[in-house]
Amino acid sequence: MGVFAAVMLTGRASVADHYRVPTGSMRPTVKVGDRVVVDKSAYGLRLPLTNHYLREWAGPRRGDVVVLDPPDGGTVLLKRVVAVPGDHVMVRAGLLWLNGAPVKITHSANGLTERLGSRSHRIRLTGPPGPDFGPTLVPARRYLLLGDNRGDSHDGRYFGLIPREKILGKATRVYYRGGRLIWKKL
Repeated sequence: MGVFAAVMLTGRASVADHYRVPTGSMRPTVKVGDRVVVDKSAYGLRLPLTNHYLREWAGPRRGDVVVLDPPDGGTVLLKRVVAVPGDHVMVRAGLLWLNGAPVKITHSANGLTERLGSRSHRIRLTGPPGPDFGPTLVPARRYLLLGDNRGDSHDGRYFGLIPREKILGKATRVYYRGGRLIWKKL
């Protein structure tokens, strides 16, 4: 029994986990109460129960939805990677600028869609847009993370760039919403 518990704890700490979404900061992508699958080995293999990597592979990419240990303490957060090391980034009125150009936003009946490279995701820009950020150059091993609900997200505009070690894993799917099982890719 003790060996089983140790294996499960190690796997959950280093390989895969789940997360319950506590706020609406990532709406419309995820909703309050959603449960997501987190691939804790997406960016490397960690020493269990620490932020230290035993082995690293490619870091987070623009557009990834990640779970992070916030620098200001408190609850684990779910946010989107919008800028990676080497990017010149700025946020004005909730709109993202990368490397001197505005990130493309399209309007449709379903709302606003932001395109980060080859990946698109829906965003919300209702209400106050939140604080501006930058311009700044993202240094090595740091990332800018924003909520998709830009006017209602405690994100990198408040707590700054996040070190790679604080990113706990990549959220890959919503598996539970509104009292039923689903399998929605993030």
